[in-house]
Amino acid sequence: MSSVWGERIKLTLFGESRGEAIGIVIDGLPAGESIDIEQCQAELARRAPGQCELSSARKEPDEVRIISGLYNGVTTGTPLCAIIENIDVVNEAQIPTIARPGHADYTAHVKYNGFADMRGGGHFSGRLTAPLVFAGSVARQILARKGVTISAKAVRIGNAETEQTMKDEILAAKADGDSVGGIVEVTATGVPAGLGAPFFSSIESTLAGLFFSIPAVKGVEFGGGFALAQMRGTQANDQMRMDGENVSFLSNNSGGILGGITSGAPITARIAFKPTPSVAKEQMSIDLATMQNAAVSTSGRNDPCVVFRAVPVVEACMAIATLDKWESK
Repeated sequence: MSSVWGERIKLTLFGESRGEAIGIVIDGLPAGESIDIEQCQAELARRAPGQCELSSARKEPDEVRIISGLYNGVTTGTPLCAIIENIDVVNEAQIPTIARPGHADYTAHVKYNGFADMRGGGHFSGRLTAPLVFAGSVARQILARKGVTISAKAVRIGNAETEQTMKDEILAAKADGDSVGGIVEVTATGVPAGLGAPFFSSIESTLAGLFFSIPAVKGVEFGGGFALAQMRGTQANDQMRMDGENVSFLSNNSGGILGGITSGAPITARIAFKPTPSVAKEQMSIDLATMQNAAVSTSGRNDPCVVFRAVPVVEACMAIATLDKWESK
């Protein structure tokens, strides 16, 4: 298994959901960048479980420990390594023998011949997004000094689109022993024109690759996205004008990207999350030990919806990919 990503800024993600710790190594960071660890902790707290009835009851402080690459709060230019210990793992060390529908239990069993550590989802778990959020916070702090602002929000849970109805939708699914998915919208402003390249190095390819690395993501669209398929060219095209010495766009259907390269308009994307696969209702499956039909239901500390906790993860991925392209230009 390889868990390495990036062109100039390279990430190595390690650990398992119920292992001793999770963490990340960030290669390629420029030296001399001031990093506020308290700000990193604040970002991790936004993602952390056990904060309300809308999320998992698992209690993890997610305190990050820097092993290397930071001295007196400033990057040294060497690989930045951070570790987050798993604390609340009591009585959850069993490896599932019956494959849980919607989880990676079956595919991991096939690929790794039954040797993968699948306790709590193992390396496939959303638990691994905590180190991603740390890396994203580091990237955001560097980008902020370049004038870049990144923000995301949940815009839909099931069929609900207001804050209260979205919460109601989650609680209704939870009460029914079920789960629900939704959509996160993210925007990056202040990104200059010229980042990225055509085809395989396009900023869309880079962003989409990171977005799809988030567990439960099943759809990504930029700008007008799939709605563009219903438009004519005159509707879809973002017409341009000079605004003093600057180029401005009359719309942003391209999501701030043309030909795989940033246009200077805000980068916008929407990311679709499937419902959490862990549900209390009984479903049909197979026993991986006997390869016989079986039934399974999931009891434990599971999120009825991951969307709200995924918001800082989406922001982190936007920041990491943007910094990677910035350092590669």
